[in-house]
Amino acid sequence: MIFHKTKNLKGEITVPGDKSISHRAVMFGAISEGKTRVTNFLQGADCLSTIGCFRRLGIEIDNRPEQITVHGKGLFGLSAPSGILDAGNSGTTTRLISGILAGQCFETTLTGDASIQKRPMKRVMEPLSLMGARIESLNGNGCAPLKITGGPLKGIRYSPTVISAQVKSAILLAGLYADSPTSVTELALSRNHTELMLRTFGADVRTEGTTATVLPRPLLLGQDIRVPGDISSAAYFLAAGLLVPHADVLIRNVGINPTRAGILDVIKDMGGQVTLLNENREGEPTADLHVTHSNLHGTVIGGDIIPTLIDELPVIAVMAAMADGTTVIRDAAELKVKESNRIDVMVENLSAMGCDITATEDGMVIHGKPPENKPLHGAVIHAHGDHRIAMSFAVASLMAEGETDIVDSECVSISYPEFYRDLRQLCGDR
Repeated sequence: MIFHKTKNLKGEITVPGDKSISHRAVMFGAISEGKTRVTNFLQGADCLSTIGCFRRLGIEIDNRPEQITVHGKGLFGLSAPSGILDAGNSGTTTRLISGILAGQCFETTLTGDASIQKRPMKRVMEPLSLMGARIESLNGNGCAPLKITGGPLKGIRYSPTVISAQVKSAILLAGLYADSPTSVTELALSRNHTELMLRTFGADVRTEGTTATVLPRPLLLGQDIRVPGDISSAAYFLAAGLLVPHADVLIRNVGINPTRAGILDVIKDMGGQVTLLNENREGEPTADLHVTHSNLHGTVIGGDIIPTLIDELPVIAVMAAMADGTTVIRDAAELKVKESNRIDVMVENLSAMGCDITATEDGMVIHGKPPENKPLHGAVIHAHGDHRIAMSFAVASLMAEGETDIVDSECVSISYPEFYRDLRQLCGDR
């Protein structure tokens, strides 16, 4: 897909529902008693993979544009699937459903696409095995496909070596089926959607510092869930609004959970102007985000903030490329095991556009372009099937001289099927 520089970025949009929350609403609804109704559900490929998996596990799910209805069957109501469960490109589906399957009384084979079959699964295999599940990597490489033989589980106290909400969630979900409480203590707090939503469904989840504990065998009851807009999707419009001269953009009803909204802190640190309007702090906090063009400067991004913005680092790198001075991203080795190696891919593509950027073992060093220097220029961009790469470079193209061609641009369907439509709308190109 071809992109060009824009001189206009104005208007109001509503981004799709939060991907993480959409996944969890279906999963938790499936193992609850009664109906769960989900509005503003993200109709992206990853979340549809979750629906497909639970349908194969015997759960009736009505998928209508205005509402998802999950007909839950309780903790032990799932049925053995007749074939392999396919999680597609979704790491969230693969890892979280592993925790649920660990507590079932049947055997399941779980796989995904070529990308999923390269992503590390030992991080969930090990704690779930400690709880009593039998999990085998069929290719012997610690990746999917996984054969999961569930059964009686025991509660554990576990400290993951990686900071990952997916790992934490898999363990806590398995803990619902255990014989005693299960605790997860993280090195730094990852996103807490699982803890918040499990409480909504009726689970006894206790948190203290970076430790989350779930008590076993709760009675989960179906709920009505309104999914807030995904801040990971909003991030591209925040970046564009900051970078395009004279931009003025309002993004409605975005989730601003502090375990996910680190990009707002980075924007502030870089001198960006984002105003929160109509804040709602009940349950999952939300706000309207008003962003205007700002003169950004470099900063250092690392430490405990990384888990709160790991998915936004590609577009943050684009912001850094246009900022004055140098930005250092560190402690972000997890970028190497996403849909692509996002460190290498960002360096490859931003270099092609004329940015002075260097990869490090756990991040990047980006020397931004002060106003007197030449701007970025168009290039052929390889998204490597990674939705966040494609969307990040669509943003970069808005400031680049000449033509930008994003190869494999359709991969945005994973999380934001209408992304290009919304971007064109703000640019005044209908």
